[in-house]
Amino acid sequence: MAKTWVLQTQTKGTGATMVPLESILRKPGSDAVEDFALPELRRPEPDDEPRQPHVFKVVDVMTREVLAEDADARSTVAVLEDVPSIVDVTVYVWDIKVERWRMLTFGETKALWEYRGHLQEQAEPAASPSG
Repeated sequence: MAKTWVLQTQTKGTGATMVPLESILRKPGSDAVEDFALPELRRPEPDDEPRQPHVFKVVDVMTREVLAEDADARSTVAVLEDVPSIVDVTVYVWDIKVERWRMLTFGETKALWEYRGHLQEQAEPAASPSG
């Protein structure tokens, strides 16, 4: 029976080489190790204290004026409603563990930014059909 050859491209800069298919499929040392088992997965134990809501601080980039401090998420989004561009502010969150403000990444800030305009929709009651 003829051997099947394949092109191996995982060489160290020397180019591709032709190798038997068996050498690719079965690597030396890939046999299962006896008495090896991964630890049993367990759910993390629930904290005794409930998680506290995040507290934010919003600072204007140009004037360094604090637009909001110790604000909850809803108030922070309300402050962002009046900001013309996402890059005009820096948003921080209070990190309880190290007791200091941590600047949000652009992605985290964008997540807050995308809630702009949606809070008013939730606050307005649904129009009831008049009959």
